[in-house]
Amino acid sequence: MRHGKKVNHLGRQTAHRKAMLANMACSLIEHKRINTTVAKAKALKQFVEPMITKSKEDTTHNRRIVMARLRQKDAVIELFRDVAVKVGDRPGGYTRIIKLGSRLGDAADMAMIELVDYNEIYNVGKATKKKSSTRRSRRGGSKPAAAPATETKATKEEE
Repeated sequence: MRHGKKVNHLGRQTAHRKAMLANMACSLIEHKRINTTVAKAKALKQFVEPMITKSKEDTTHNRRIVMARLRQKDAVIELFRDVAVKVGDRPGGYTRIIKLGSRLGDAADMAMIELVDYNEIYNVGKATKKKSSTRRSRRGGSKPAAAPATETKATKEEE
């Protein structure tokens, strides 16, 4: 049974696993998408998404926390400068895992992990979508009632 075991060890010891995930996260930030196995992609998602959340608020403390985990200055700079600006309004779910099939050599399940906001193919239809109206405006709240009142004032001034 796997009760309470939240970390996939990926067949590695702790230091090797942390170093590998840090390198993969830096590659993901630099290239915006990488190909890897499904298990590593799922582990990377849990590793990188809290750091992207931290990068949305650019403070010295958050930079130090992210730098302690990533260990590459260029990746931290790009994360806080470019990636955080694009994901600023997104409440979470910064990465997407797309399964690619099995690898030719050892039949391992492969996947592509990418940053969601950097994929133009999936975001084309969603860019034109407008926000849905609130319940108040559908019931005929203050906005529709205010518009005819201003028109009547304008017509009285013209007379």
